[in-house]
Amino acid sequence: MTISNKIADIISRASFIRKMFEEGAQLKAKYGAENVYDFSLGNPNLPPPEKFNELLRDTVDSCGLGDHCYMPNTGYPMVCGSVADYLAEEQKAPVTDKEVMMTCGASGALNVALKTILDPGDEVLTPAPCFVEYKFYADNHGGTLKTVATKPDFQLDLDALSGAINKKTKAVLINSPNNPTGQVYPEDDLVALGELLEKKGKEYNRTIYLISDEPYRKIVYDGVQVPSIFTSYKNSIIGTSYSKDISIPGERIGFIAVNPAAEYKNDLIGGMAVANRILGFVNAPALMQRVVACMQGMSVEITEYARKREMLCDGLAGFGYEFIKPPGTFYLFPRSPIADDVEFADALKEERVLVVPGSGFDGPGHFRIAFCVDDEVIKNSMPGFEKAIKKYK
Repeated sequence: MTISNKIADIISRASFIRKMFEEGAQLKAKYGAENVYDFSLGNPNLPPPEKFNELLRDTVDSCGLGDHCYMPNTGYPMVCGSVADYLAEEQKAPVTDKEVMMTCGASGALNVALKTILDPGDEVLTPAPCFVEYKFYADNHGGTLKTVATKPDFQLDLDALSGAINKKTKAVLINSPNNPTGQVYPEDDLVALGELLEKKGKEYNRTIYLISDEPYRKIVYDGVQVPSIFTSYKNSIIGTSYSKDISIPGERIGFIAVNPAAEYKNDLIGGMAVANRILGFVNAPALMQRVVACMQGMSVEITEYARKREMLCDGLAGFGYEFIKPPGTFYLFPRSPIADDVEFADALKEERVLVVPGSGFDGPGHFRIAFCVDDEVIKNSMPGFEKAIKKYK
């Protein structure tokens, strides 16, 4: 064996998302891209706001000596300050630049946070269905991810979470709006979760962190508001990115924010600065830091995603698909008409419609559709969706 057994095992359990994406490339080469309807990857298809392009050009033109050099591992102080000013209003908490650290996207943020807080054998709980990479992020730093079932509508099951917390629990990792379900957790549930973590922390004499993964925060519909994590629980951490809300996933830029009320705030920030360096990130990209500093609160035209959601939901409902209309994200998570969601995803693939089986998200019996695609993909996929469900209904 030329590679580690651990990596070989991970390859053997490769993400359904990437697997479907790669199979889609083969189908496109065979049938033509316009004849394959690929909903596998959450890759934003809307252009960034024009302000992004303007700022990028201006930033490049104004770069001088030293502007591409190392900076503090936490990021440029003026960028952290810009993020903090916006967060203070969004989170309804007195966030300053001292509680913010710029990162290489949300995945970088989560890995830095987990590296900082986990000891070998610690457990991280997350509601399921969940993003498949979470288990690898926890494992990267000696921890173990434990999934906890949600309610039938994918809302938090606080009783199940209470029963899952034990002396090894170090964090609860939530994602709202959620990938893959699009569900948004209401404020009352987050406050109750904070009270639960406070109670369990005292019971086990340890700090249990609440980590909120929030790259879809701005992609919500029908007047839905995403509540503040910082007002729900003091020992909370936000990890997020600009990948989805301004359509720049390839630029790998995001941030960590620590609740200013956290009990060990200074230790957390100091530890994260070290973790950012020793994990090899070192610092977030210099150019992108300066660009996003001037884009706080901006997003792509969310009404475009809302329109695509309506197109997809109206079409699938007419064929008899069952689903919860997502209040956020650009994902739909319908119930498979048969128990075996992998088999049904294969049936759709025969119609050149590519979706991701829910089993890949610890949500068996469902499948994920990423509707961040051109309108024609949604429109032209409808006969395939209809034909596939008719095989089983």
